[in-house]
Amino acid sequence: MKFTLSWLKDHLETDANLDEIVEKLTLIGLEVEEVHNPAEALKPFTIARVVDARQHPNADRLKVLTVDTGKGEELQIVCGAPNARAGLVGVLARPGDYVPGIDVTLSVGKIRDVESFGMMCSERELELSDEHTGIIDLPEDAPVGVNYVDWAGLDDPVIEIGLTPNRPDCAGVHGIARDLAAAGLGKLKENRPPQIRGDGPCPVDVRLDFGDTPSLCPAFSLRLVKGVKNGPSPKWLQKRLIAIGLRPINALVDITNYITFDRGRPLHVFDAAKVKGDLVVRRGREGEELLALNGKTYSFDDTMCVISDDNGVESIGGIMGGEHSGCDETTTDVLVESALWDAYNIAQTGRKLGVTSDARYRFERGVDPNYCLPGLDQGTQMIVDLCGGTPSEHIFVGKIPNEERVLDFPLAEVERLSGIRLTAAEIKGILTRLGFWVTGNGETVKVAVPSWRPDVEGKADLVEEVVRIAGIDQVKSTPLPRQGTVSQKVLTTGQVRRNQARRALAVRGMKEAVTWSFISREQADAFGGGAEDLKLANPISSDMSDMRPSLIPGLAAAAQRNADRGYTDVALFEVGQIFAGDQPEHQAMVATGVRRNTAVMTGADRHWSGNAPQVSVFDARADAEAALAAAGAPVDKLMVFADAPSYFHPGRSGELRLGPKTVLARFGELHPGLLAKLDIDGPIAAFEVFIDRIPEPKSKGTRSKGALTISELMPVRRDFAFIVDEDLAAEKLIKAARGAEKQLIADVSLFDVYQGKGVPDGKKSLAIDVTLQPRQKTLTDEEIDAVAAKIVASVEKATGGSLRG
Repeated sequence: MKFTLSWLKDHLETDANLDEIVEKLTLIGLEVEEVHNPAEALKPFTIARVVDARQHPNADRLKVLTVDTGKGEELQIVCGAPNARAGLVGVLARPGDYVPGIDVTLSVGKIRDVESFGMMCSERELELSDEHTGIIDLPEDAPVGVNYVDWAGLDDPVIEIGLTPNRPDCAGVHGIARDLAAAGLGKLKENRPPQIRGDGPCPVDVRLDFGDTPSLCPAFSLRLVKGVKNGPSPKWLQKRLIAIGLRPINALVDITNYITFDRGRPLHVFDAAKVKGDLVVRRGREGEELLALNGKTYSFDDTMCVISDDNGVESIGGIMGGEHSGCDETTTDVLVESALWDAYNIAQTGRKLGVTSDARYRFERGVDPNYCLPGLDQGTQMIVDLCGGTPSEHIFVGKIPNEERVLDFPLAEVERLSGIRLTAAEIKGILTRLGFWVTGNGETVKVAVPSWRPDVEGKADLVEEVVRIAGIDQVKSTPLPRQGTVSQKVLTTGQVRRNQARRALAVRGMKEAVTWSFISREQADAFGGGAEDLKLANPISSDMSDMRPSLIPGLAAAAQRNADRGYTDVALFEVGQIFAGDQPEHQAMVATGVRRNTAVMTGADRHWSGNAPQVSVFDARADAEAALAAAGAPVDKLMVFADAPSYFHPGRSGELRLGPKTVLARFGELHPGLLAKLDIDGPIAAFEVFIDRIPEPKSKGTRSKGALTISELMPVRRDFAFIVDEDLAAEKLIKAARGAEKQLIADVSLFDVYQGKGVPDGKKSLAIDVTLQPRQKTLTDEEIDAVAAKIVASVEKATGGSLRG
């Protein structure tokens, strides 16, 4: 919201200077974002008189001027303006001056071999208006040599505030002045417009036609003004509109724009000669179109509100008028409209059509319903004052909503909620100055909320009003009390596990990514999603139509984007939610990662000592186990199954389960067919760790750590090779060997897999390294042989294999 200082003082009687006003605005919640004084750029320009104007010797359209600067010197200036003449008083720019309208810093130059020492400026060159048909022509008595800004009164700072959506009352300068007056910075000027008593009835009737559907226009008022003379608006009005970034168009349109910002009351004017028949306010119809005032054509449906006549749609209700019925310099009779619109429908229509306007901005936030008719009178009065004409009586259809809100307000709430101690008189005074009606003398008073404050609904809102006017700086900063003991942990188990998983994966050389929670329907189908209840009703784009059933598609796409830009070896991970349904229990927290090409943990890409291998299922499994271990899962008890989802490569994927049913992780290489379908280059190894499924840790009776079990005795290592079926999982053999003697066996690892000469067809040889760690004494050969026999027996029983000879 922008306004000038002089504009504010039209509504606020105050002696405060600019700095005091800016500071007070911020203190009462109307944060000032910028203060700009356009006159600063015009300080160097002075008033000068043209003493002589003769024809340029080398150009028909140029003149050579002799200009009196008023400082005892005359300058020679080459000028092409058609109104340049001897005796003209204008605005002079000297060499070295910056001219904002043409973005040029002047210097002494030659134009067609004649030296020029500056320029006489037009209004557009000074950014005062779009007028550039000639240079500025000032009155003959304008003082030569005086600063133009000071003489013309252009030193009018522009204040811009960041207006929050809950303060539609301050979308007009009058509302801002009311707040400043309530804060003690002056006295509010009511400036209520006079009631216009028209001459005869309005010849154009209005009908609200919404049938059995809810009305989108609660109230609509209209008046005809005959015999107006439309043209450029006065300079004071143009200057104010230009200062806040609006382009002056003509007097009728400028008046409606002025009242929009002056009172937060949008109006609209129709050229009465272009309106055929009566006006009908109704819902739009499929196939209807309108060429709007912004030059764009819009199509409508039955969720939108339009104003139509016998010609068709003439205006988008509450948002923008149409080009056909717009006012121009030929307009002699004008219909002035002031209406109320459904705020939700205005916002919905604006989003659907993609159109923004100052009217939409105010109507969708809520305008003062009680200023509907006074706004019509104000607009009518300005039209009569500036354009002449005779107004008719007004037509009013519909009903002004009567939303009386009277709240019981305990005065003690101010201190309870804010800590500020104010007297009852001070609280009542603040509310009264803000326009609230207060009655009662007890501890609880009744407060009636004014029509221009739709945001005030309860007693906490009233406390907020009192506090911001009394001064938010009065709220004392009170530190939290110190606890006598060390506080308990504040993070939940899930939060701790997510952080631990992130740290473990980052340590393994992976980079954390954050991807969209939405993916395309094709990706969702490929990863087990695509259910109708996970389809977005209003997607950002067609590629983000479904909630993600897995984090892998987003990470794989990110890896591909990196590869497209030359970073082919990337390892990414993300910890986030996936969705199996639209209920809370269908969401799961997952740690997921992908490695592409040669992004193995030991280092990627080429090297003189040997190129890195491509990523494989084993890299994905190692990452999954590291994340599980960091999150507190019992990794030593996990079982490996080959039953991975179809988006993984069969035979190069698996699942880690706790028991036969609880899946804690999935890992493997992504299926080549899937990668081709999604236009992603492989190979890519991926994993998913389901953090929510990790069992809760058992509570400990003490915080002390368990006993440290370190043996001083040397470990003993023995190798075993077994002949087993070629489809046997090595994990089964290792688990059998580890369980043969739990007290002594410290570790079992697979170090060789062999098929070929000496091994029967359909069989393979698995060689394991078993580490025995004695605790009490050194093992004898007999004890070692006994453990070895147990290992062989356990493996043969579990796998059906035999010790290789």
